[in-house]
Amino acid sequence: MEGKKRKIYLYDTTLRDGTQGEDISFTVSDKIRIAHKLDELGIDYIEGGWPGSNPKDMEFFTQVKKEKFSHAKIASFGSTRRADRTCETDENIQMLVQSETPVVTIFGKSWDLHVEKALKIPLEQNLELIYDSISYLKKYFDKVFYDAEHFFDGYKNNPEYALKTIKAAEEAGADCIVLADTNGGTLPFEVYDIVNEVKKHLKAPFGAHMHNDSETAVANSLMLIYAGGRHVQGTINGYGERCGNANLISIIPALMIKMGLEAIPWENLKKLREVSRFVNEIANLPHNKHQPYVGQSAFAHKGGVHVSAVMKDPRTYEHIDPELVGNHRRVLISDLSGKSNILYKAEEFGVDLSKGDEKTRHLVQMLKEMEHQGYQFEGAEASFELLMRRYLGEVPRFFRLRGFRVIDEKRSESEPIISEATVMIEVEGEKEHTASLGNGPVNALDNALRKALISFYPSLKDVKLKDYKVRVLTAEKGTAASVRVLIESGDGEETWGTVGVSENIIEASYNALVDSINYKLFKDSVKKKKGRKKSK
Repeated sequence: MEGKKRKIYLYDTTLRDGTQGEDISFTVSDKIRIAHKLDELGIDYIEGGWPGSNPKDMEFFTQVKKEKFSHAKIASFGSTRRADRTCETDENIQMLVQSETPVVTIFGKSWDLHVEKALKIPLEQNLELIYDSISYLKKYFDKVFYDAEHFFDGYKNNPEYALKTIKAAEEAGADCIVLADTNGGTLPFEVYDIVNEVKKHLKAPFGAHMHNDSETAVANSLMLIYAGGRHVQGTINGYGERCGNANLISIIPALMIKMGLEAIPWENLKKLREVSRFVNEIANLPHNKHQPYVGQSAFAHKGGVHVSAVMKDPRTYEHIDPELVGNHRRVLISDLSGKSNILYKAEEFGVDLSKGDEKTRHLVQMLKEMEHQGYQFEGAEASFELLMRRYLGEVPRFFRLRGFRVIDEKRSESEPIISEATVMIEVEGEKEHTASLGNGPVNALDNALRKALISFYPSLKDVKLKDYKVRVLTAEKGTAASVRVLIESGDGEETWGTVGVSENIIEASYNALVDSINYKLFKDSVKKKKGRKKSK
């Protein structure tokens, strides 16, 4: 690999190519917010859209002129001129000029199949379209990038002609020739072999634009860079048409940590997880917990042997330090857990346990028995912390249940079902009896519980139920099956998960809700104790 500190220029196309993915749509204000986030990360070029394709993209280019970016340059995107138009009369070319961005990227045909079947023009005329469009746009833009569409398929079919297309772009003055695997069917070794031949004929810098239809977009991008490329295009989280584009969130740490190249400022690597999650939130998509580098499970350890080794030296089962990319190590609690898992979580929670302690052995056995019953603590660490602390006698009894009732009533076919819960609880000898309505029985029970407790514990008004999941554990029993309920709660400062299991879905939900409330009250009591110690 040449040049340990070779600078690789990052070109993000989340706002254009990424939005072609299924279930992804951004408003103009969304795109502006994402552009600023990419600028903060250190992305060099941000492709805002295709101004000739829709009014939203044209509005983006109007609005983005009012924004200030500390590093990134905004790029517009379009195609070469039409065969029956000049650059001066081609609407798409003129819309690019009107976008007034410092950078423009245009694509053209590299595959003779597309020239003959899609454009239906002679091969030589396609070379004219490429040359004319780039040389014309060079008058209006600081930089003109040329995306050689379907380049690898074109090269495999007709290498001589594919080379002619990028030579035409180079002669016209393109600042970078971007080799695209548009169908996403090329494999990494093919990319390396082809690029090593192509670079013999190019003087201009060249880069990568890879699609992920063969699950190789990231690998193909890295292989092209390894072969001498200086520019790589991709999207945040790999958004894009069909199976997506090359994922910049994976490419950036690979370039910097593993290949020793420059891409973004080193200190900005810690922003990768934040940026990944930010864009998911704007797109209203769930976070991929298994996403490399930044996913919740990327550095999660479950097997006892793994955990034992990681506690001695993280390098045994981690390819990088998770903190480098803004992530963190997690140890999961399950029926695969051994003492190492319990001890790791105990240390994380500040619970006093030791390896030789009999209590540790009993906790491991208790855990395995509960998981056999259907409990799962991987998404319910608050329940597990309470389990440990209750076993050690550290959690006080904040309240006692004296009874609850949940009623669902439908008064007519045209009216929705009404859910009402009645709860009686006791706190230090004082009883509270309340009722509450809700959107369904679980919501009604949650409302009634907190309504009953809030006069004793005012901080519960801040607790909100954020997510509720039910899983049937013994489907073969039909409606008599056991269910597991996972609840995610938050108070504006912290988010926590709790679990309940029962053959009755209301009881399972109640158990998870009570754990959620007890966790909040326990954390509040710990804070109060710390506050008293400080005041003394």
